[in-house]
Amino acid sequence: MQLNKHTNGLLSIYFTAGYPTLDSTVTIAKALEDAGVDFLEIGFPYSDPVADGPTIQHASEEALKNGMTLKVLFEQLKDLRKHVTIPVFLMGYVNPVLQFGVENFCKACKEVGVNGTIIPDLPMYEYEELYKGTFEENGISNIFLVTPQTSEERIRKIDALSTSFIYLLSSNAITGKNLEVKDQSEAYFKRIKDMDLQNPFIIGFGIHDKNTFSKATTYANGAIVGTAFVKLLAEENYLEKIPEFIGSFK
Repeated sequence: MQLNKHTNGLLSIYFTAGYPTLDSTVTIAKALEDAGVDFLEIGFPYSDPVADGPTIQHASEEALKNGMTLKVLFEQLKDLRKHVTIPVFLMGYVNPVLQFGVENFCKACKEVGVNGTIIPDLPMYEYEELYKGTFEENGISNIFLVTPQTSEERIRKIDALSTSFIYLLSSNAITGKNLEVKDQSEAYFKRIKDMDLQNPFIIGFGIHDKNTFSKATTYANGAIVGTAFVKLLAEENYLEKIPEFIGSFK
C-alpha cells in the first residue's frame, strides 16, 4: 500500500487493539476515519513492550487483561472494510507474530484488508532473508524505522525495500516523549528530506498537538499521534471527543 509521496500533512493515529474494551477496536477505527484521519496504526498488545512509554504500556496491559490476542484481533477485523476505507497498518512486536506464524499472519492481514505492518524489532536482514517473499505474496507492506543514528547506506536500503512509507522516529526515546524540534532534530529531518527518497516518510514519537504536528509535517509527508490519543481513550465518552481531538491537529 503505497502512500503518495507528493501528499503532505497526513495524520495517522495509533491506538491499541482491545483498549479500553475488548470490542472497541473497529468502533474507534471508524470514528477516526469519520473525523478525518488519513491512515491508522492498530497496535496488537505484547507483555513486554520495551519501546513504549507508560501510557501505551498501560493500554497494552489492559488489552491483554481484556483478552486481546492476534487471533481475537483478526476475528474482530473480519468486517473492518465494511466500516473503514482508509489504509490500516498493524503495529507490534515480533514475538506474537512468530507465535502466530508469519505466513498465517500475512494471510490473515490480506483477508481482513490490512495494508501493512510495523514491527520495530524485526531485523531488516531477517525480513529480507526469511519473510519478504511471504509479505509480498500477500500484498502486505512492511514498514521500517529510521532513527537519528541510522546511516545513509541503511536508509537507502530501507528505501529500496519499502513499498509504502518509512517511519521516521523523531528521537531514540521511548514513545510518549514530547517532540522538541531543536537545531539537531531539524538537521536530522532536513538530511532525510534532502536524500530525495522514493518513499514518503512519516514522523512518529512525540507528536501531541498542532504545533508539533505542523513542525513535523514541514519536513515529512505526515506525522503519527499515539500517546496523546491513547490518553483520550481513558476518558469517559471518548468516542464523542474524537472529532474535536482530531480537529485540534489539522
